[in-house]
Amino acid sequence: MELNKKTLRTLILGAAGCIVLYWLLHETAKITTFLRGAWAILSPFFIGAAIAFVLNVPMRAVERRLSKIRKDGFRRALAIFITLVIILLVLAGIVCLLIPQVGKTVETLVEKLPVFFNNSVESIKAFLDKHPELSEMIQENIDLSSIDRESLIQKAVDLISDSLYIVVDRGFSAVVGIGNGVFDAVISFVFALYCLARKEILARQFRRLLYSLVPEKAGDEVVRVLRMTNKTFSNFISGQCLDAFILGLMFAVCMPIFRMPYTPLVSVVIAITALVPIVGAFAGCVIGAFFIMVDNPLMAVWFVVMFLILQQIEGNLIYPKVVGTSVGLPGMWVLLALSVGGGLMGVGGMLLMIPLTSVLYALTREFADKRLKKRNIDPDKLMDHPPELKSGFRENREKRKKKFELQKLLKKQKQNQEDE
Repeated sequence: MELNKKTLRTLILGAAGCIVLYWLLHETAKITTFLRGAWAILSPFFIGAAIAFVLNVPMRAVERRLSKIRKDGFRRALAIFITLVIILLVLAGIVCLLIPQVGKTVETLVEKLPVFFNNSVESIKAFLDKHPELSEMIQENIDLSSIDRESLIQKAVDLISDSLYIVVDRGFSAVVGIGNGVFDAVISFVFALYCLARKEILARQFRRLLYSLVPEKAGDEVVRVLRMTNKTFSNFISGQCLDAFILGLMFAVCMPIFRMPYTPLVSVVIAITALVPIVGAFAGCVIGAFFIMVDNPLMAVWFVVMFLILQQIEGNLIYPKVVGTSVGLPGMWVLLALSVGGGLMGVGGMLLMIPLTSVLYALTREFADKRLKKRNIDPDKLMDHPPELKSGFRENREKRKKKFELQKLLKKQKQNQEDE
């Protein structure tokens, strides 16, 4: 190997990479501490970028409506202002709708919970009276006379005192955390507004840096994939919001038909929780069933039945069509992305994995199409019902079988000739 400048640079970079890799593998604690500190500093900016990305979806629609305004800066500022006003009005409407309902619900629960618990206790007593063998078994396994009441009281006092100390300590920490959170939220919001106002300039600066570091073809591919990712994530956000609205509207229409209580509250709660793909609505079902159960336990059972029916309609018909079509992903892969994303990163993974899977699905399809075209594969083999293909393994096995039979026949003939 000729030792020139290029070879020497490669050797130096390889040695430096090995040293860095060795250090990373043996100093994991320092690396973890460094990453946590870096994330604490940079997280407001990442959150601000995420907020800007979400706000950009409605802002583009607003900006298209303002296309007659010729001054770009004024049109952009007006679009940002209108977008923020619309979002604040939506949030205020939800809050104004929820607060009275929550107040009424709390009052109803305060009134009916004691009655509900008393009825539950009476039902349990009546059940035990009808089944004395079960009551005897409980009394045999649980000896109430051996319980030290004074010890229990002392433990309760100690628990309360320890809890007060923990509450005070955590309360102080919570105040400090709230202050830091407010400061980070302000930085995130300001950074989001900056990103929205100068998104074209930021994109142009990124492209300049990209093309200055990588070959032109590689830069073109990176830009194309990023544009595809941006379009896919934007469509997913709009599709997810539309799906949540449709599901909430379905409950708002069906619950009054069956005369179920708390219709506005339960409908809004289910619509909000449905923003988490597929599984989020089940949390809303649990909350709604609890509210209705306190008022009417039998009606809560029918509510769960109605929820399962509407959820099946929404999950199998509406969601794959609305969200799956918006991100260009078949329904089967939507469910797979939800399972993998939820298992890896919880709720955030669900929201992230669907559009990410859509991008990977499109890139994989493009890669497969290019490879098939390059290898000149017969198109008939790629149809839904391909022609029957011969197995090379089976052909070889049949050839070996025929060869063995032929050898056996020749051996038998030779044996017969020797006998004659």
